Amino acid sequence: MAVYSIKDLEKLSGIQAHTIRIWEKRYQLVRPKRTDTNIRVYSDEDLKRLLNVAILNSNGLKISKISRLSDAEIKDKILQLTEEEGKIENQIDALVFSMIDLNEHKFEKQLARLVMQIGFDETITKVIYPFLHKVGILWQTGNINPAQEHFISNLIRQKLFVAIDSVLSDDAPDKKHFILFLPEGELHDIGLLYFAYLIKKSGHHIIYLGQAVPFNDLIEVNKVHPSQYFLVALTTSVSPNELLDYIKKLSSTFKDQHIFILTSQIEDSQVKNLGNVTRIESHQSFVDFLKTLGHQ
Repeated sequence: MAVYSIKDLEKLSGIQAHTIRIWEKRYQLVRPKRTDTNIRVYSDEDLKRLLNVAILNSNGLKISKISRLSDAEIKDKILQLTEEEGKIENQIDALVFSMIDLNEHKFEKQLARLVMQIGFDETITKVIYPFLHKVGILWQTGNINPAQEHFISNLIRQKLFVAIDSVLSDDAPDKKHFILFLPEGELHDIGLLYFAYLIKKSGHHIIYLGQAVPFNDLIEVNKVHPSQYFLVALTTSVSPNELLDYIKKLSSTFKDQHIFILTSQIEDSQVKNLGNVTRIESHQSFVDFLKTLGHQ
């Protein structure tokens, strides 16, 4: 069981700490324990209850009324909300519950409902990306364990692999070739998988190398399957100099390829002098680029 500080609850629920304290004192909506030094600590159950309360409150239900509901009644109202298209925040919090509980069935059901309502692409960009940001906060604060993070990440990866496999390929002569990879030390490939899906969906060919690819392997793969484009995702925190050195090495080694980099750790200005390197600003900007390639 995880232990949360009141600041953790504030980050995860969007409810300010002083409001949580008022709700705690006036309505007993959460029931923290105290450490030996008299600091409040909160449990998984407190987090889930607060997320539920936040959803109901943001959907117009007064806190005084919520406080009079039983746990079963709160769950029923949450279920009604998450079964509707409703607010994206509701959908994200429903996925957080699935992760905390390691509940695959609940996750599958919620994701399937979202895909039916708003489509696969919108589900990824409007729900899964913000959800993964919230997972990142949980991870950084030490409030999910590796099993929970691996559980939810692998479920999402499975969905992306299925989506990629479901796109039919053809042998059109004008299709472009993309090599996609994470460098050594990089393991988080959900973003890269989504871009692989976008490329294949646009009618082009992907060679997906995946996680932790040694630099020399890139050279060998490109000899066997020469590609016009590379796409690399960089998520692990390293020093700016190390990151730029790696990008410069890619740029100089693969002069005949255009290299797309997916990262939030550097700015466009830092790679503007590298003529064959482009930092991807957003998935939509990359989709727009794919449309210029002609083969759809």
